[in-house]
Amino acid sequence: MPPSSAALLRWYDRHRRTLPWRAMPGRTADPYHVWLSEIMLQQTTVAAVIPYYHRFLDLFPTVGDLARAESDTVMAAWAGLGYYARARNLHACSKAVAATGGFPRDVAGLLALPGVGTYTAAAIAAIAFGQPVVPVDGNVERVTSRLFALTDPLPGSRKAIARHAATLNESAEAQARPSDFAQALFDLGAGICTPRQPACALCPWRDPCAGLRQGIAASLPAKAPRVARPVRHGAHFLLTDAGGHILLRRRPEKGLLGGMLELPGTEWRATPWSETEVLPFAPARAGWRKAGRVSHVFTHFTLHVDVYAAHVAHFPNAVAQAGGMAVAHADLDTLALPSLMRKCVDAAWPEAVA
Repeated sequence: MPPSSAALLRWYDRHRRTLPWRAMPGRTADPYHVWLSEIMLQQTTVAAVIPYYHRFLDLFPTVGDLARAESDTVMAAWAGLGYYARARNLHACSKAVAATGGFPRDVAGLLALPGVGTYTAAAIAAIAFGQPVVPVDGNVERVTSRLFALTDPLPGSRKAIARHAATLNESAEAQARPSDFAQALFDLGAGICTPRQPACALCPWRDPCAGLRQGIAASLPAKAPRVARPVRHGAHFLLTDAGGHILLRRRPEKGLLGGMLELPGTEWRATPWSETEVLPFAPARAGWRKAGRVSHVFTHFTLHVDVYAAHVAHFPNAVAQAGGMAVAHADLDTLALPSLMRKCVDAAWPEAVA
């Protein structure tokens, strides 16, 4: 029995989530709101995104406002959400959209924008422009793999899952309501077909679900064994002056945390750094004291940072000549300071001002 689009849409009409970027029933979604939320939601939870989403709309009410903003202002508003390449692409995309007078309405046009991949293009096209496509995120992958009992493990099974997902909206009901249908799939995965202990008894698609019939729904989608995450090591230096300023510098534009501010420090490598090795990387001669260790998990590796602290009456002129900048501790929240560096500051600050 094929899954009933009408049954899913009836369920959605009763149980749809209220989200700040979601249009009310009968209203057309704002493509700027949809795009902004979808970029923020990559690798991040809804609960974590909501305050950032509201902050962005307060600062940048339209895509044109975002396009005209300074890069540092955008990065500072993003700081804490992680995966900072998203913020750089977000800003670049806003400029491209503003330059052409609006978002493209089709998947192909959306795919040409900076930072917009296959899923995001389909989500914007379906939700904001009513294009009859199925965006396949983690929720839809889970629903589809269970519905069709697709047992091959991720990530290798993604293409097969996407092919099956593309068949879900073939009915007249789904074609007539592409925006609602896409969001109904998201809500089904988020609220009923959850990763653990799915509420199959409440599911509008329980009857056609092959995974439920075979008793394997909760185990799907299968995942390939995880590869151990590599570990890297680094050291960073918190230098303060008599005015309560902290010395920061800017990372290179390309690469991890590109263009963000950081405490001066070493490169990150596979082996630990000894104190003798790290002190030549210190930004100034001072009475450096080890102030603690910070651990931070990136997508592809775990980083352990030894943090050193020192205090001087004033920063040497050579520091400014090398690209350093003095920032008041009270102003850190207004800057593009990644959460890793905020952890380092918090760990070393008591030692630096003691």
